[in-house]
Amino acid sequence: MNRAWNGDLTLQDRVKRCYQRAFGAEHMMADEAAALARLRAECASLSAPGPQETCFEPLGNGLCRLHLRPALAAGLSVETIHRLFVWSAGRPRDGRADFDAALEALAVTDEARAWVDAYRAQGCPPPRHSDAYRRAFAPAYRVVDAAFARAMPLLLRLERLSRGLAAIDGPCASGKTTLANALGGALGLTVFHMDDFFLRPSQRTPERLAEPGGNVDRERFAQEVLGPLAAGGAFSYRPYDCHAQALAAPVRVTPTPVCLIEGAYCLHPALLAGYALRVFVRVDAQTQRARILERNGARMLRRFEAEWIPMENAYFRAFSVEEGCDVILAP
Repeated sequence: MNRAWNGDLTLQDRVKRCYQRAFGAEHMMADEAAALARLRAECASLSAPGPQETCFEPLGNGLCRLHLRPALAAGLSVETIHRLFVWSAGRPRDGRADFDAALEALAVTDEARAWVDAYRAQGCPPPRHSDAYRRAFAPAYRVVDAAFARAMPLLLRLERLSRGLAAIDGPCASGKTTLANALGGALGLTVFHMDDFFLRPSQRTPERLAEPGGNVDRERFAQEVLGPLAAGGAFSYRPYDCHAQALAAPVRVTPTPVCLIEGAYCLHPALLAGYALRVFVRVDAQTQRARILERNGARMLRRFEAEWIPMENAYFRAFSVEEGCDVILAP
């Protein structure tokens, strides 16, 4: 039933799409309990998905529509859908300027201009779908962060994981941290970052750096995180502060039953015994380069290309990291 807009919708539906792209669904989150009740009632009334229905429909601006029929059929629970929706709605988005520009772009005829002017006079409330759209598509969806569209295979595996560790590895700038933080925030999972376990200066010997995967202090990670996680209960660890080039103050955590570990080198063979789920996140070279340039600047990009990316690639090849994963997420 659902499909991306192809020009056949009414102006009202185009404005709704622009509104969702600019603001997400923050207007629907005044009462989380009521939102969950509405979602449960809606899901209980749905039929099976049609053959052309897909789970996710891109909106732009880092958002998408998560269509309920195919999502439920794929195995997402109502509770997980609700958590993704709540977390996404709570993300700050200031899309007023973009929305105003979109309204202007839509006002291309006298009739459209009159509609837009009348809508603005009402204060630009959240639009509803037109009756024509509802008849054609029977829309049933929630607006969520686009990171979850990429993560759908992982979300389905996490649904079946009641306890254990999921480790997310992959090249730099592939989106591992963004993905783990989104999943951790939405699903209420404890997240650990391998960036907190870089080698301290005294450990960066030529011999250590020549090892595949030798760029992190995997021994300290195993001792301070994996060991306590296996033992159960609260514990503390000391993250590495790359600016101070020293260990920071201890961080106290009470881990959730399912935890996420993200970062390059987290799937080193010395650490694998502790994981219930192994995930590899891919990125193409052009996107990787653009992200590093935007995030770190031209000078650091040269260092990434000369030093850190080759070290990561050597580690991936030496241990067949991607080939050993349960879930592989495409760019």
